[in-house]
Amino acid sequence: MKFLVVSDIHGDSYWAQKAITYFEKLNADRLILLGDILYHGPRNDLPAHYEPKKVIEIFNGISDKILAVRGNCEAEVDQMVLKFPCMADYIYLVSGDTPFFLTHGHIYSPDKLPAVLCDGSVFISGHTHVTRDYYEGNIRIMNPGSPSIPKEGSRPSYIVIEDGDAKLEEFEER
Repeated sequence: MKFLVVSDIHGDSYWAQKAITYFEKLNADRLILLGDILYHGPRNDLPAHYEPKKVIEIFNGISDKILAVRGNCEAEVDQMVLKFPCMADYIYLVSGDTPFFLTHGHIYSPDKLPAVLCDGSVFISGHTHVTRDYYEGNIRIMNPGSPSIPKEGSRPSYIVIEDGDAKLEEFEER
């Protein structure tokens, strides 16, 4: 299976649609959303195309292909409007022989890795809005950043997981 991983859309309809476009272009099987899907939160400025109701419509259109985790900006009311589960703290999956632990980053993080990780695992989180791809011992740490509110010079990015490998890629310019 091929997975497209995006984080921290924060209600930006442009980037929600761009994620769907790439999902289809890459012929991915599942779109994984690492939380902060609809709202921008009190620490962030409004994204350029802040339209949470439109984001609901965009993602609900492929709800059967979405896996999602809860970010720090999600609330129970979000689950009432989204047609896919979005309140889990993490997703654990195996691609090829590689275990992947995917989470938002506010509960588990590179500084607080879950005990379930073993050598060769890949830990993927969002939350910081900063793209990352590095190793901490024998654990690979990745973050796709935030396409709508990138920070620290990060570019709008996503991760593709396929056949046990993960690649951090940039979205094409607007």
